Amino acid sequence: MSQICDILNIICIFATMLVTTKSRIIESAIEVFNQDFSAPLQKVANNAKITRRTLHRYFKDREELVATCEREMEVSCKKAMIAAIKGSDVPLIQLENMLYAGIDCGAKYSFFYKLHQQDGHKHSKNNKDCADYDFIYNSFSNIVKELQKTGIINEQMTVQWIQNLHTGIINSTVNMNDTSKSSKSNIKNLAWNSFIKGIAP
Repeated sequence: MSQICDILNIICIFATMLVTTKSRIIESAIEVFNQDFSAPLQKVANNAKITRRTLHRYFKDREELVATCEREMEVSCKKAMIAAIKGSDVPLIQLENMLYAGIDCGAKYSFFYKLHQQDGHKHSKNNKDCADYDFIYNSFSNIVKELQKTGIINEQMTVQWIQNLHTGIINSTVNMNDTSKSSKSNIKNLAWNSFIKGIAP
């Protein structure tokens, strides 16, 4: 009985190591591809502190790794962004919630947008990922336009400009989170104040 327990413990430890390594590769890939989508897999392996050979034990090629990253973002980032939009009917609160959701998602937020905006991406309304992207982008666009009508956002700024600024604030905040001793809520408040003041009339 003791030997069986020992064997089961070893299996559990090994399984945990496999999951941890796979998760580290996915997080590393999102981080690397967010900075440079054309980056080689060796860079992903280096960032995850593993060998290229180890990476290929989990993912046969780049296409499979990117597809897994997309699924990971579907589980976390897209759900968070959609929940932020649906969490209120007040446009200003929706915009603020989207900023906070983007910060919580970290690099996944930027990578999600880059995947759908890159050259060669086959955008299809029948694809759930693409449909979710369209819903998030169109919602963001409608929120901005509504706030421009009420004079809260500068009417001369385009939606694309504001979205790029939104992404830039999120990226800066995520980077700040890595080094700052301030609480996450304080950093989020600073991010929101910087963003809303930057797009005010």
